[in-house]
Amino acid sequence: MPVPIDRALVGMVDAPVAPSDDPARLGTVTLSPAGPFTVGEHVTLRLVHTVGHHGMDDRGSLKITMRFPADGGAWQTEDPVAPNYVRIEASRPCRFRSKFEAFGNARPWFKAFTVQVVGGCLAAGDTITITIGDRSGGSAGMALQTFVEHACEWKVLVDPCATGWFAEIPAGLAFEIRPGPPARWVAVLPTRIHPGDPFRLSIKAEDALGNPTDLADQALRLESTLPVAGLPSETDLRPGSFARVIEGLRMSEAGLLRIRVVDPRGRVLATSNPMRVEANGTRAWWGDLHGQSAETIGINTADDWFAFGRDKAFLDVCAHQANDFQITSPFWAQLQGVSARWNQPGRFVTLPGYEWSGNTAVGGDRNVYFRHEGRAIRRSSHALLTDRSDIDTDATTAATLFEALASEDAVAYAHVGGRWADLSVAHDGRIERAVEVHSDWGTFEWILHDALRLGHRVGVVANSDGHKGRPGASWPGASTFGAYGGITCFFTERLDRDGIFEAIRARRTVATTGCRIDLGVHALVQGRRFREDPALGPTASDACEEATIGDIVSSARDRFPVRVHVDSAAPIAQIDLLVGTDVAASWRPPGTGRRIAVRWEGALYRGRGREVSWDGDAHLEGGRIREVTRINAFNPTHALTWDETSLRWRAITTGNFGGFDLVCDETPAAHLTVRTKHATLDADLSALDEIRLDAGGLGMALSARRLADDAPRTLDWTAEVSRAQGDTAIGVRVLLEDGHVAWSSPIYVVRDA
Repeated sequence: MPVPIDRALVGMVDAPVAPSDDPARLGTVTLSPAGPFTVGEHVTLRLVHTVGHHGMDDRGSLKITMRFPADGGAWQTEDPVAPNYVRIEASRPCRFRSKFEAFGNARPWFKAFTVQVVGGCLAAGDTITITIGDRSGGSAGMALQTFVEHACEWKVLVDPCATGWFAEIPAGLAFEIRPGPPARWVAVLPTRIHPGDPFRLSIKAEDALGNPTDLADQALRLESTLPVAGLPSETDLRPGSFARVIEGLRMSEAGLLRIRVVDPRGRVLATSNPMRVEANGTRAWWGDLHGQSAETIGINTADDWFAFGRDKAFLDVCAHQANDFQITSPFWAQLQGVSARWNQPGRFVTLPGYEWSGNTAVGGDRNVYFRHEGRAIRRSSHALLTDRSDIDTDATTAATLFEALASEDAVAYAHVGGRWADLSVAHDGRIERAVEVHSDWGTFEWILHDALRLGHRVGVVANSDGHKGRPGASWPGASTFGAYGGITCFFTERLDRDGIFEAIRARRTVATTGCRIDLGVHALVQGRRFREDPALGPTASDACEEATIGDIVSSARDRFPVRVHVDSAAPIAQIDLLVGTDVAASWRPPGTGRRIAVRWEGALYRGRGREVSWDGDAHLEGGRIREVTRINAFNPTHALTWDETSLRWRAITTGNFGGFDLVCDETPAAHLTVRTKHATLDADLSALDEIRLDAGGLGMALSARRLADDAPRTLDWTAEVSRAQGDTAIGVRVLLEDGHVAWSSPIYVVRDA
């Protein structure tokens, strides 16, 4: 039996009034069948409301609500042939008016289907039967959500007296949603280790919607590019297991390792991320420190959040970040125990904390992390909390938050979610050590640009900000989330809280859109390296010949070379060497090939409604389309169809980019036209190098370019940069052919301090 979240832990406010103090007088609700169901499955569910003591007056209403992450089909009553058709019937003659709204109820139960009685009334004992996904007219049924949930809960509210106030019927409607069959395979290695270090290989299968699945039944062969002590030649993944983790592996010699997972017929199922073994390199650990569970606005429990991160995404570091104005006092106390219980130094590190969720006008979203449990929560408000006993502890602006944290062993990130952080309102370099440039919400390089223009010396991070229970492997699903969730690489020798805090405070981080890349950046400067940002006060320094990711150094030199090293799983499409907000130099693979990359990108603006629809079509004259590969197409309801001369698609971006790669048979007169409502691109393919059209908004653009045939996966590249007027903030951005992006935290070269 699915067990819903304890309501005492959930930050929410019920209706302040009801027609009776006896919940039994509101009637009853049943839902059948009981499940379990499979993600994305089309089903037919029957919800029956038996009217209670008060009856149901003309204009009285029934409301079925779901949590914010719910991304199943939008219910409709207009077309019985189309998916998600709903039929509404009553036990006596009656008419109904209905509507489905993405924001039709109070948080966290935002999704709502409201049924209103019109032209009649119902008495106690009468029934309203709502058939969701009714197939009698030819509909395929109702599409379920894309993510696994142990207890998918619906809350049913009723307004029998047509007052406009709804009260909950205590129905306890919950059902389990399970993963589907395997569709893709994933193999994960560490990124950097020392010779002789023990390490693990982790293998999993995911269903078509990105959920790890326990339905795989597969014998596996393992092929390694270098000798690995303890690596078996064969293994398997059988039903009931979500992963195969092979522990205790070792390499005694330096080198670059990749492992292929192959089926018995020789088909490559997955190739691991690269792992570099170096005696002098710094170890690297991967984390997702941002997301929440059903106690606030996500799904499943906080324990489930950490379990997924460790056992299904194979993270090294994880944190839970609930919206503060929804965190009840019992939940805050429980979270301390959860984070402490999951913290395993050397294996899996957790950081206790919360999301300070102030509106943009008072500073905007910050993630707060403590080194130890038991610290006080300083909320931005009590917006969804009826217990006001500790309201005087609120920090209602970002400035007062930083004041409160000044005496704490804590760090903070600025991030962009529903609310965005306005760094000009408040910043404290002692506390705020990084900006989040990517999450499920999209890509936000502009927040780093804001920080640099304001003179902040911060690192970059990426996280999922996930609401669907998948830290470290966060598919956005069928919703307005337009991006796969990010992860952060922490460079530190120690996998414990001290080591992770040290990496955050020293800005030794690389942010990615979800890939595990090894990115090294070294500026060959002669000067002094500061132990702490000298802008924060006196600090020690030592002489240096070079600086690496996150360093703050002083130097008298006006020009200096920067060495970049990349090891990636996918071919490298481009590397940009950044100085402040400008691109100082770029590398692309030499030559051109048959593939044509069409891309769209950007956001409408900084706020909640930033999503850009790039629905469009393309037509090829003077050639035939042979292959099409979609890039960053995460929403399963957004299809791309094509034939030999045309394509049609649906797509969105939220600051990130998407698109497709074409392989064509071309004549000298071949011409490609790409049409969207924001821009139309025309390209003569014989002369195509790169075309880029500005489409307005916040970095919105449509582009096409040729891709090289044989781009490398490992590269060493050196370019020279000139000193800027103020800080010379040197960063690197890497674009991979599969659509992933990585950013290094800047190296800050400052004038003598």
